[in-house]
Amino acid sequence: MLMEEIKEENGQEQIKTSNESVIVIYDDPVMQSALDAISILGKHGEITFKAKGNYIPNAVAVANIITENIMKGNSKIHRITVDSEPIQELGRTRSNIEIILRKI
Repeated sequence: MLMEEIKEENGQEQIKTSNESVIVIYDDPVMQSALDAISILGKHGEITFKAKGNYIPNAVAVANIITENIMKGNSKIHRITVDSEPIQELGRTRSNIEIILRKI
């Protein structure tokens, strides 16, 4: 791994907007992130997970923990968006994911 790829902060960042809740996933333990997300999902009925690069598997794991274990049958994945962005200084691209879960 290149050092430039892992300069992002540790932990998760929660961004709350008027219509939706967004959690930006970094390298927090996935179960802790899932438990934090459950409270937001209960309040708003919808939650969006965003992750970049090496943190994408963590976002997928959190979404799976919620939909397959904690809220099985009571939540579903509404939409998954995957894209990439160029990293100018490295001449490479970095993948991004956005997972939207809804409470049924």
